[in-house]
Amino acid sequence: MTFRPAFASDGTLVAPPVDMPELCRAGASKLSRMLAAVDVSSVEVVEAHLGQIERTNPTHNAIVTMRASDKILTEAKAADAARAAGAIAAPLAGLPIAIKDLQPTRGLKTTFGSPLFADFVPDADSLTVERLRAAGAIVIGKTNTPEFGLGSNTYNTVFGRTLNAFDPSLTAGGSSGGAAVAVALGMLPIADGSDFGGSLRNPGAYNNVFGFRPSLGRVPNVPAKDAFYGSFSTDGPIARSVEDLALTLSVMAGYDPRTALASADEGFRYEDRLGGAEALKPKVAWLGSLYGRLPFEPGVLEICEAALAAMEPAGWRAEAAAPDFDFEALWRSFVTLRGLAALTSHGAYRASPEQYAQLKPEMRWEIETAARLSADDIAAAMTTRTRWRETALGLLERFDAIALPTAQVFPFPVDWDWPKEISGVPMDSYHRWMEVVAPGSMTGFPVVNLPAGFAADGRPMGFQLIGRPHGDLDLLRIAAAYEAAAPRA
Repeated sequence: MTFRPAFASDGTLVAPPVDMPELCRAGASKLSRMLAAVDVSSVEVVEAHLGQIERTNPTHNAIVTMRASDKILTEAKAADAARAAGAIAAPLAGLPIAIKDLQPTRGLKTTFGSPLFADFVPDADSLTVERLRAAGAIVIGKTNTPEFGLGSNTYNTVFGRTLNAFDPSLTAGGSSGGAAVAVALGMLPIADGSDFGGSLRNPGAYNNVFGFRPSLGRVPNVPAKDAFYGSFSTDGPIARSVEDLALTLSVMAGYDPRTALASADEGFRYEDRLGGAEALKPKVAWLGSLYGRLPFEPGVLEICEAALAAMEPAGWRAEAAAPDFDFEALWRSFVTLRGLAALTSHGAYRASPEQYAQLKPEMRWEIETAARLSADDIAAAMTTRTRWRETALGLLERFDAIALPTAQVFPFPVDWDWPKEISGVPMDSYHRWMEVVAPGSMTGFPVVNLPAGFAADGRPMGFQLIGRPHGDLDLLRIAAAYEAAAPRA
């Protein structure tokens, strides 16, 4: 299997085949330094990104709701004026961002990708949006998502399909597909996303960018319908560099009492602690196909294994690991607990047959499957999840991280709802083809997608690293070591 590395000769991620002005290629951290040095203005940065949106978004449909440009530029001018007056710049001061359309945004339409909310305008921000605004980011619009975030293919009946950054005939992945494409194409320097079953990782892999799923409680989820059970889905960043991942996580993370499982504020900024990461020599447990249990499209495993093997000269050690665990039971547990989460959040729509009929079939399947669960089913799922967490902890006593491919197939035709089979093995649900992300989600540990490279036909792929519990900084440092030493095209 031949492939091209994910990184260009200058060390940056390989960019899609579109023109990208320098200000759009720079990334959030570099732009922040340029703004602080008055080498560029916020107005210039914002105008460059608005121009890139105008050029590329009509093809890719990543950003689906835009604020008026005059209002956006008024905020950029205010950021420049504050900087000129000597105000201490916030971390994202004057940088543009578009918010995933699952996050409520005050005064800006938020549809959740659903026809039920096609014209909904919230009167308050989510906590994530509050924190991004407080950090100085200029909200310019919303990024596309599948309805209520279900499925790793970004399409809905409100806005249509988001198309892959490298090949518009292919899926962008999901559910943070709009965010990943917008970052990959330079429409945005960074983006927020969320992840229950791979929604930061899968679109990261499919668009050759980084996606970081923080550890449980690191980024509080407000508002939430269940403050106690919300132990799967988490908000997190997407970026073209690990430094930008860390910068955005610093803004999003921090304790909030409204989230029952929220982590304490660590009292430092992640991007300030990446120095020296290139010297790390991590030992990685490679789970691969879970010793042959998971089917893969030809080439996926080979690209990920080659990416890990290429790190050996930098001192990385990747060893095949085969933990003694029933991974079919783990998948059944994931399906049970995911369905229960869907029932908690959206089961009330069953009271209105008219509204319920408008939900996508996959959501109705989740709700109806969960409604048939017994207490024994739920108890068994929770017990299995705990046993897997303990197994993963055991691995992480011997290894610094656990590695898996990020997806089981390369980006597929965008008009597919989801792959119905992999290498001749039929998929029995809309998400079975993404089973490889379940081990990370079920631990509650931090997980990062690292771009691995491209197949011979140009389709991107990535691999996941699962870190130790609450070891977000350690995992970011390992990701930074990979970024520094990964092969260049």
